[in-house]
Amino acid sequence: MAFCAKCGAQLTDGAAFCASCGSPVGGAVTPERPVAAGTGLAPNVGGLLAYVPFAGWIIAVVFLLSEPYKNDKFIRFHAIQSIIFNVAVVIFWIAYSILARILGLISFGLLSVGLGIVGLLIFLVILAYWVFLMYKAYSYERYMIPYIGPLAEKQAGA
Repeated sequence: MAFCAKCGAQLTDGAAFCASCGSPVGGAVTPERPVAAGTGLAPNVGGLLAYVPFAGWIIAVVFLLSEPYKNDKFIRFHAIQSIIFNVAVVIFWIAYSILARILGLISFGLLSVGLGIVGLLIFLVILAYWVFLMYKAYSYERYMIPYIGPLAEKQAGA
């Protein structure tokens, strides 16, 4: 049994065209990875969109509130993990900024340049990790961030 890649409708065995939308069956997807009914958005694309840097948490909230996506456990997991990861990154940056400012003031500005370079390197590592999470979600993998992943899995009910 397969599902239509265009509309997500269930296909009958041996059908050449989808009975719902009329598209050719050559692009059918397996039952483990059906397209959300009527949306045309596959779960892996939804998971990827939840991790878009700097805006993914907004997309994740929309997925958690909108009807076809909030019932998909794969999208729910990645949306919740993305929100928690974004909150953790914001808290980290606030703490790092306060620490860097205090150390810069104590050292009369001598540590400011070094802490700025370290901050840039940390930013690039976090950005690379975001891209890694997008890749894992697009590959249909339920990659769990340490400490955050189990919490997201528990909240998603997976």
